[in-house]
This record gives sequence, C-alpha cells and structure tokens, in this order.
Amino acid sequence: MIKAEHLTKRFGLATAIEDVSFEVGKGEILGFLGPNGAGKTTTMRILAGFFPATQGIAVVAGYDVFKQPLDVKRRVGYLPENPPLYSEMKVDSYLRFVATINGVAKSKIETQLEKVKQRCGLADHGKRLIKHLSKGYKQRVGLAQALIHDPEVLILDEPTIGLDPKQIIEVRELIKSLAGRHTIILSTHILPEVSMTCQRVIIINEGRIVAMDTPENLTSRLQGGELIEVEAAGDVERVHGLFKDIPQIRNVSVGPPSNGHFILTINVEGKEEVRHLISRRMIEAGLNLYQMKVQTMTLEEIFLKLTTREEGAA
Repeated sequence: MIKAEHLTKRFGLATAIEDVSFEVGKGEILGFLGPNGAGKTTTMRILAGFFPATQGIAVVAGYDVFKQPLDVKRRVGYLPENPPLYSEMKVDSYLRFVATINGVAKSKIETQLEKVKQRCGLADHGKRLIKHLSKGYKQRVGLAQALIHDPEVLILDEPTIGLDPKQIIEVRELIKSLAGRHTIILSTHILPEVSMTCQRVIIINEGRIVAMDTPENLTSRLQGGELIEVEAAGDVERVHGLFKDIPQIRNVSVGPPSNGHFILTINVEGKEEVRHLISRRMIEAGLNLYQMKVQTMTLEEIFLKLTTREEGAA
C-alpha cells in the first residue's frame, strides 16, 4: 500500500533524510519513532505530497507520489503536527469544506460528516467556532478532516499531541479501530503509544532508519535472547552447577539472600523455551520456587540504545 525507496531530502546543504526505504502493507499500522529533528515529519510530508524528495521513489495506493500527486492526495488523509484549521469557521462548515475539496460527493457529505464527528468525539461540537475549542478538541477536528473523505491511507503526525490522558486513550482506540480499513503511518514522541497502537515500528535517527520490526522482535534481537528472573528459597549453594549442562543458558547470577529468599538472574541465548527445565532442576534440588518471570527491554530502552549508538558512531 505504501512503498518508499531510497528517499533523500536536502534543504540546501542540510540533509533531512537519507536513503530511507520501507513498505507498509494494506491495513497495517506503522509507528514512526525518533527524536526531534530525526526526519519523521519530512518523510511523512513527502508521502503526503506536501513537497517532493530530492531523490528516491514513493508509491502510495499504487500511485507515484511525484508523477501522480493528485491521485495520491485523493487517497490520503493527512494530519500534520499543527492541523490546518480555519479558526473563524464552525466545525461543521469546516468539515463540509474539506469534504468538498477532497471530492466527496454532495449526496454523501452529510453522512460522512456525522460519521467522522461521532468517531472523533465531536458530535456535540459541530456548531462551535473552531477558535473557541480547546487544543485537544482542535486536534480532534484535525483528525476528522483527515478522515472525512474515507481515505485508503492515513498519515498522522503526532495525532495525540495536546490531548489529556483520557482523550489520548480514546484516540488510540480510534486509530486501532481504523486498522484493516485504512493503512496508517503515525509518528509520536510518546513511546508507549507505539507499542499500544502499532503492529510495526520504524526508529529513525539523524535522517536514517536504524531499526524496523515489531516491538517484540526488536527486543529479542537487541537483547540477544532473554533474561529470566527467578525468586526462590532454600540452600542457595545448591544453585551452583545446577544448569551447567543446559546449553542455552549462558550465565547465572545469584542475588544476596533476604529473609531466606534469593533471586537468580539467568541469561538465556536464543528463543528456545527452557523455563520448564529451570523449574524442574530447582524443585529436584529441594529449592522452593516462588516466582519466575521474563525480563524484556522496554521500547524506551530500545529507542535509547539505538539512537545513542547511532549518535556515538557519527
């Protein structure tokens, strides 16, 4: 549905993005994650036809963004970081105007208007002037204008910016409900938003893609396996050598006992399941097993590891 090949954008001597390539499947939600100035907005503006790339190819819904820009724009709903609102217009009038310029048939405008207002929590705000709305509700109007023509592709730049926690949850649920019917790219600075909303994530830093995968696969790849934390009680000396013949276990560290309990941290290589072997060995050794859990890297840790590594390599 979306294909970017070797996109590069230069502004004079400054390079905003360089050699950016990725694909987004039909109905997928892709999260675009990166620090300020990383190139997220530039990439999204290119895909939306806001301005051309210096080099590379972009195809959206089967149309070349540079050769067939009008065909692309008819199929894309774009929410920039600062929504393009006319503050002197009422919400209903503005959305009707956007529907008209996006080619919605006159017979369908009112139906689409009511549908997007309901979806975006604007059902009771149609008669209000946009300038009198809170920042959060202005953001909802921006999302509604991106949806009004029922596009195949949604490009959302910071869609929850300015919303309160309750509104953020509502917008997340709305975006998730659009998956399947719409292909969605969204950028965000809110790291949990990616893992809660997106099926895949792209991490971009200094204009280049440094990672692209599901959050789960990124965790596994960067962590090089998994860490298993075990809480147990008994003679801690019995732990020594207990797992030496299990090839997947790289090392075991034992925390200091407290109130008769101790913590094992077991570093496991690869994805093969070994927790059943660990628990069996410990029970056979006469140890009492209280808790076992897998520690995984958070998206924040992944983000910092990748962007810090890239900065250090520059």
